[in-house]
Amino acid sequence: MSKEFASTGDLTEKEISFTEVGRDLWAFTAEGDLNTGVIIGDDSAMIVDAQATPQMAHLVVEKIRGVTDKPINYVTLSHYHAVRVLGASGYDAQEIIASETCRSMIHERGQEDWDSEFARMPRLFKGHESIPGLTWPTMTFRDAMTVYLGQRRVELIHLGRAHTAGDIVAWVPDEQVMFTGDIVEYHSACYCGDAHFGDWGATLDAIKAHRPAAIAPGRGDALVGDETVNAAIENTRDFIRSTYEPVAHVAARGGSLKDAFEACRAECDEKFSAYAIYEHCLPFNVARAYDESLGIDTPRIWTAERDREMWDALQG
Repeated sequence: MSKEFASTGDLTEKEISFTEVGRDLWAFTAEGDLNTGVIIGDDSAMIVDAQATPQMAHLVVEKIRGVTDKPINYVTLSHYHAVRVLGASGYDAQEIIASETCRSMIHERGQEDWDSEFARMPRLFKGHESIPGLTWPTMTFRDAMTVYLGQRRVELIHLGRAHTAGDIVAWVPDEQVMFTGDIVEYHSACYCGDAHFGDWGATLDAIKAHRPAAIAPGRGDALVGDETVNAAIENTRDFIRSTYEPVAHVAARGGSLKDAFEACRAECDEKFSAYAIYEHCLPFNVARAYDESLGIDTPRIWTAERDREMWDALQG
């Protein structure tokens, strides 16, 4: 069992990969660290998820400049979490796009999330002093939006609640490639502290219905080919189900949060303990699953103080 708080003890630099998942479509991955998607059109490029700081964003730009000199006109945010959005200024984009719900969540809990995530995983915030402030989308939509990069069409879609209430995907139909944010992970634990467990499975079904030939997930390697894509979707589904069900059973009989934590660990350790950020995510996942099973639909706001209190109570 991990005794260091969240990912504060994770100081190992990860090897970066830049993988083409379709024609002029790229996944910036780093061994379970945060992924960024790159969509290159006829006249410009779009980023999907920005990294945590402008300095980290510059690593993505270096990779992009190895394959194109087209301007990066758009940054799309798959959801509101600080590690995904605070690097947006590093791309000098004309527009920052997100769902209306994502923007509302930044307003409601963006600063608290920034403080919380910086304390949990400081290695991901290299150059944090360069962050100009909260990232505010300049364009938002409710259900769907189409962006044209020249002739290339990019469909931004809210398929349903999952990792957060405001999740969106980026779908590039000419290559049948999807950038899913943290709705799909690959050999990395799903962070569920702001999740909607009851909706996540239907959102995965909606992704599957698009029949993607490739997926750039939120964390983990790029996924290319039907077999790999489907396996990752179903593995994500199993992670969500295996986390929620034992916690819900404990809550239903009036058990404590600590009881739920032990029940979840008994179900999940054997299958998922080798996954990236598993120990980090587990307490937050259990806390949210416990709340949802008691009928709390809107995830409670995580603060740096609440993080520590919960961690100490469950890990002590």
